[in-house]
Amino acid sequence: MNFSPGTATLLEELDKKLMVLLRDGRTLIGYLRSVDQFANLVLHRTIERIHVGKEYGDIPRGVFIVRGENVVLLGEIDKDKGGDLPLQQVSVDDILDAQRREQEAKQDQEKLLAKALKERGLHYIPDLSHDDMF
Repeated sequence: MNFSPGTATLLEELDKKLMVLLRDGRTLIGYLRSVDQFANLVLHRTIERIHVGKEYGDIPRGVFIVRGENVVLLGEIDKDKGGDLPLQQVSVDDILDAQRREQEAKQDQEKLLAKALKERGLHYIPDLSHDDMF
């Protein structure tokens, strides 16, 4: 087996369907069309898949350019196992609504935590790791 270190190994993934997890938490699925020495990716026929609980929805995104430093995880989609997901596909509107509700619930929990810590004389700093991406 010939092993090429670094981004050169991505050349073997050209024209394959990949799942890419981004630093901001988004999940993209598309065909890898190009890659450079910085692991910047060009994905074709890309969808953004949103998961909420046991439901998911796909938003068509077309051609998508991803800066290499934003890639957390990348892997080939197994065509044989794609239909075996224990998830239910819902419409884009339904998944966006579910995502909004989930984010509001998380914000409410963070407010309660901040209030409880403040009452105990502590200061709560929320995790902003995803917010600095936009």
